[in-house]
Amino acid sequence: MATHFRRAGRSVVVTGGGQGLGREIALGLAAERYIVFGTAASAQEVEDLREASRGRVSLAVCDLKNAETVKAWAAGVSEAIGASGLDILINNTSHLSPGPLEIVPLQEVRRGFEMNVFGGLAVINAFLPALRLAHGRIVQINAWIEGAPRHFDGIAAASQAAMEAFSSAYQAELKPFGIDVIVASISDLESAGTRATASLAQIDHSMTAAQRKLYGQRLRTCLEKLAGSAGSEGPGEVAAKVIELAVQRRTPARSSIDPEAKRLMLAIRERTDAELKKLSSGLAGPY
Repeated sequence: MATHFRRAGRSVVVTGGGQGLGREIALGLAAERYIVFGTAASAQEVEDLREASRGRVSLAVCDLKNAETVKAWAAGVSEAIGASGLDILINNTSHLSPGPLEIVPLQEVRRGFEMNVFGGLAVINAFLPALRLAHGRIVQINAWIEGAPRHFDGIAAASQAAMEAFSSAYQAELKPFGIDVIVASISDLESAGTRATASLAQIDHSMTAAQRKLYGQRLRTCLEKLAGSAGSEGPGEVAAKVIELAVQRRTPARSSIDPEAKRLMLAIRERTDAELKKLSSGLAGPY
């Protein structure tokens, strides 16, 4: 249940606020005197953010794959915010399922869509009444990879492409209510850092001999490139860009928030199909 804040202040909800990029966004907004609510994966993350923010970040453990749980959490937050409504929703739902599509179990594909698509939709819809009260803003953090999917990014690319389409629909449908919808594009596997590396390493260790013959070399190349790309831009720098998009008065409908996403956006607009194919295979080596 959300804590009731009696202090005046603009309110923000950040999903995935307990770790990584979401954590940096939550703390950054708290430092700007916003009242921040959000979701976390564990009670430890909840307590850590409460202490780190001196009580200005109130997270809750919430299963975003369960629409009824999301509704109950959103109702508690909306009650705490009151008649002023919700100023900003930063939708940072993400479930990373990298790996060769031939090997990744279909159940894992379903989990990716349940979190990235259905979870994201459940959060947005649950907070729309509060957003209408404040004429608020939705910032949808999305991976810019559906236009040039790379090896082992297929599940993320497909689910993020779905959220890209839904975001466009929300932009049109919510404009009459004074609600902005902004897509903040981020690269996927590289930005996921150690999570992506750990997921791919687990697949590497579990492959059969036949699967290793088919995918082993490219998977190891991918792991090496992920290790080499670590640290190019930390979550704090990316979080600062998300916060800027969330709070500035005039914001483009879509914006890249890390160098890799910007590179992909430009490539999709300017390069030929052959060049995009080469770029797509770049992460894991040639076909």
